Amino acid sequence: MMLGYLLARAGIEVVVLEKHADFLRDFRGDTIHPSTLEVMHELGLLKEFLKRPHQEITELRGQIGSVEFVPGDFSHVPTQCRFMVMMPQWDFLNFLAEQAQRYPTFHLRMQAEVTGLMENAGRIAGVRAKTPDGELEIRADLAVGADGRNSIVRDCSGLKVEDIGAPMDVLWMRMSRKPDDPDMTFRFDRGKALVVLNRGDYWQGAFLISKGSYEGIRQKGIEGLRARIAEIAPFLSSRVEELKDWDDIKLLTVRVDRLRQWYRPGLLCIGDAAHAMSPIGGVGINLAIQDAVAAANILAGPFREGAVTAAHLAKIQNRRALPTRLTQWLQVILQKQLARILGTSERVELPWAQRIIERTKLGSRIRGRILGVGFRPEHVKTPDVYQEPERRAAGHVSL
Repeated sequence: MMLGYLLARAGIEVVVLEKHADFLRDFRGDTIHPSTLEVMHELGLLKEFLKRPHQEITELRGQIGSVEFVPGDFSHVPTQCRFMVMMPQWDFLNFLAEQAQRYPTFHLRMQAEVTGLMENAGRIAGVRAKTPDGELEIRADLAVGADGRNSIVRDCSGLKVEDIGAPMDVLWMRMSRKPDDPDMTFRFDRGKALVVLNRGDYWQGAFLISKGSYEGIRQKGIEGLRARIAEIAPFLSSRVEELKDWDDIKLLTVRVDRLRQWYRPGLLCIGDAAHAMSPIGGVGINLAIQDAVAAANILAGPFREGAVTAAHLAKIQNRRALPTRLTQWLQVILQKQLARILGTSERVELPWAQRIIERTKLGSRIRGRILGVGFRPEHVKTPDVYQEPERRAAGHVSL
């Protein structure tokens, strides 16, 4: 959606395909980091965006064993907004769609599920999709796979995937929130790990489990899961009964992988379709936005000049590969630490050296900088041609 918006704003004809009738799906990434808010500021959309219902988080708070700590402090990041926003992803997508549809070169097709790619002489020439009205073919100078970790476009592309591995999965759920609930996002101790995200009147909870252990947990019954949640977060003891059965629980099978090559002639993958991220840090959506900004910056000129080549697509991967690899490397390190917590029933404590570092706030500020801004933040360089005297559209891209 962001890439479609940026290209349409630059005068490029764009079609975005969404397989559902709306964007309303729960338990998706809802964390909008300072780097993404900076992009909204550069686009002149920030003020309007922040009118939407949201929560602002200046620092993340957590607890390991009996010790409280701050996993991320955003108060010193070098951006317009020194906080992270919690906003349901459907609200974010609806906002971007509304802004993009102001441009005549932007076209959004809902209930259009991509089923395959069209190819001509070794080059991807467009996509096939199914709609309520029948089969749809869209021919395009460039097809962009931005369809997530279970990308159909990636599967159809023949591009090779490198599996990095993840030792855990996540059980998503929701429980009601009270005004006097503790403001504690992370809780890790005695073989259990829980993340709760403030969604206003309810908590969106993520209970971490060892990879492949879901069926065993189910066999022990929903009562066993409730008891484990109440043990790690006693303030939720009176609300675990809201989890009535397994229909209230959604399993997220965590994957961390990346394409060795993100493109082939006529095709580009970005976001989780190019590099599936762990949910640790909620960075996936923000890396995807950074991919989109970089792609638009690199592609807008060639599209307007009439030709996008594989060299342009390679330039996008070269630009975004290093921050992706560094972020996944950090996620793998954290995953291993979490796996050790999940693998022991003993109390977990911060090492004494880290406790000293935490007292200085240096660690929380460094983590806030990495989490909030990333390793290579992108800035909008594409023009808004509809504010220029001469308006023209060139090229055709299908997302």
